[in-house]
Amino acid sequence: MTQNTGFIGGGNMASALVNGMLNNGIDPASIYVADPDKTKQTALLALNSAINTCNDGAELLDDIDVLILAVKPQIMQAVVEPLAHKINADTLIVSVAAGVSVDKLVNWLGKEMSIIRCMPNTPALVGCGASGLFANQLVSTEQKKIVETLFNTVGITAWLESEAAIDQVIAVSGSGPAYFFYLMELMQQTGTELGLPAELAQALTIQTALGAAQLASQSDDNPATLRDKVTSKGGTTAAAIELMQELGMDETIKAAMQAAVTRAAELADEI
Repeated sequence: MTQNTGFIGGGNMASALVNGMLNNGIDPASIYVADPDKTKQTALLALNSAINTCNDGAELLDDIDVLILAVKPQIMQAVVEPLAHKINADTLIVSVAAGVSVDKLVNWLGKEMSIIRCMPNTPALVGCGASGLFANQLVSTEQKKIVETLFNTVGITAWLESEAAIDQVIAVSGSGPAYFFYLMELMQQTGTELGLPAELAQALTIQTALGAAQLASQSDDNPATLRDKVTSKGGTTAAAIELMQELGMDETIKAAMQAAVTRAAELADEI
């Protein structure tokens, strides 16, 4: 039996998931996407013309088994409430919006439903994403497997024991890519200030980040051990690391990630 998957919102995350599904052999005719933006519809159809696109989420609700809510948290209520009475009770709801709790979704839907919250990240756009998943008690083992398989098409997944852990995932992997981009930005900028051509500083920075990530993913050693292996006593790397530690980089990273957790909780209260 074909599993029909519908998306409300055709932005970056929906596009990444659709592309991942297509690359893993999912029938494009089983994919439905609703977005009023014709440009986004055109981009999705460019991936495969058999994908079903429409302007309004109400147009796809009768045909789908899994409904993925891929809109911004601030407009989630305005999107969900008008559709609530049209959503079949046995549809699996998946939300990728930060700050929108299961309880809020149940309230807007007007009924208890199988709901999974997912916190993905932007590297899903290149198939290297990391997604934390939390399911409410109505989600079956089969439904969990469906969603896990779906998000595994764009990276790795991990099931969370509590909904509160979503905020912790935001601090580590949801916001995490920006931390690395910021470090890369500073390394590139400093490399240029030290005298390297800008293009070369950028190329070396990106390749170094890529190489370090691949080495960490393929090694049996943890990051701390890998760092020790390239930090010769009295050498250049040691000088750089010691200064970072003296300037409080350890505490800065801890405080920054805690700030992300705190802000995630605040956003949930604001929605």
